[in-house]
Amino acid sequence: LWLPRHGPIRTCAAAGREPPLPQALAIGRGEAVALNFRETAPAAARADLFLNADGSVNRERATRSLLSTAVPGSVAGLVQVQRRYGCLPLEAVIQPAIQLAERGFPVGAELARSLREAQPLLASDPTSRRLFFRPPEPTARHGESPQRWRAYRPGELLRQPELAASLRCIVVQGEACFYRGRLARALAALMRRGGGLITQADLARYRAPWMRPLQTVFRGHPVLTMPPPSGGGATLLQLLNVLAPLDLARTGLNSAATIQPMVEAMNLAYRDRNRLLGDPDQLAMPLGQLLSARYAEGQRRQLRSDRHRPAAELEAERSPAEGGTNTTHISVVDRDGGLVATTTTLNTAYGNGISVPGAGFLLNNEMDDFTAAVGAANAYGLRQGAQNAIAPGRRPLSSMTPTLVFRPDGAPLLATGSPGGSRIITTVLQVLLNRLVHGLNLASAVAAPRLHSQLWPDQISHEEGFSADTLRLLEAKGHKLVLVPAMGSANSVEVRYSAAGGAQPSGSLGVADPRRLDAAAVPERP
Repeated sequence: LWLPRHGPIRTCAAAGREPPLPQALAIGRGEAVALNFRETAPAAARADLFLNADGSVNRERATRSLLSTAVPGSVAGLVQVQRRYGCLPLEAVIQPAIQLAERGFPVGAELARSLREAQPLLASDPTSRRLFFRPPEPTARHGESPQRWRAYRPGELLRQPELAASLRCIVVQGEACFYRGRLARALAALMRRGGGLITQADLARYRAPWMRPLQTVFRGHPVLTMPPPSGGGATLLQLLNVLAPLDLARTGLNSAATIQPMVEAMNLAYRDRNRLLGDPDQLAMPLGQLLSARYAEGQRRQLRSDRHRPAAELEAERSPAEGGTNTTHISVVDRDGGLVATTTTLNTAYGNGISVPGAGFLLNNEMDDFTAAVGAANAYGLRQGAQNAIAPGRRPLSSMTPTLVFRPDGAPLLATGSPGGSRIITTVLQVLLNRLVHGLNLASAVAAPRLHSQLWPDQISHEEGFSADTLRLLEAKGHKLVLVPAMGSANSVEVRYSAAGGAQPSGSLGVADPRRLDAAAVPERP
């Protein structure tokens, strides 16, 4: 968050506009803060939690069981930020969400598609099946149709009365309802019955600390983002520092000559992310070194313009800094130029697919963001190190990259971020490069085709929209190219000024990423 000195930012907009998507959910002129409401491992968690007897990773246990659920942090985070900076009482902020849950909302085409695809996961849990699917219709002849429960269709009304009751409890009791009250008891009871690890004591211990954002200056623009346990912010700033001196505007947007150093820098940065980053409450990390100008210069010297350096080659090297889909992102700007970028998630779509009986909400599978075994890939293909091993009370490394950018004079410019797992970081990077280097307006910067590389798997994943000539040149340099569906959803906002260098905001621009049909840009009410 960035808060102008002359007025409180309307963080009620960010806290109260969590969309109905069950599959996701100090600058000179003011104050910049970061709030860490990342999940934590239960006290009973151990490093070998997801390992089979032969040492292999049990993917089912890591992603689809109650063992995969970490202690949730979203309620503590959103209530805390509203209490400290919001302009409305909690009841006024949450009431629209209560009405949506209670009265229902028409299911859109995107949610209907998502529910159909997730039916094998969700329908296996009795509570989730009842919450998100229509029951079989009885027939006069057989009493009940033999057809299975079906997903909601576009236009049908989805009501969530149990979720509405949970939100009312939070209105009355604040986060205490979730961490020490009725919802805590319901969640802990489910864990006891189903073999999960979270206890009422784990929930009561949860805290969401305020932190200092990470910061760099990219071509004169201060850039602020999340510190660890988000690995996204440090990796983004490392990439910006490495790429800043390169003349990417001259080589051109999405040309092979521009993409080559970007991809090689991505692979080096992800190597550091996977080996060196983790929970700052439990681990020492060389952040100062990783974000230094000297380190960026050393990384730049490793970039090859003539060929791709294979992942195995980079993995075999020691990093110079080494000692001995599905998420929701919201960007908000208010009339005073205050900015909020917030990213929340269940990890994979619909988490582990298990809902809390009587409470109306799904559980995350965030424990899969830990390192189950060094070198083993998680749900996003990341091969992480011992720094991110499962440990009691530890927060898993994430790729969330909520980011604020300022003009060189310190005035607020834009807020951005994205869902997308490990692809979040490179999505945000490309939005910033498109806007600040290539001069695209914000809508074009968000809509432009994207690519991604993360060391392992050793490939460039790319959307449609890159020229055949560019792809051919990249293949000639040794890259494996894989066409993938749309990546991320970089919903972004920008502060507008009446004149170049003007001191007072004259308006704002919101951009909903066209890659997601359910993304939206919502103007502030007067």
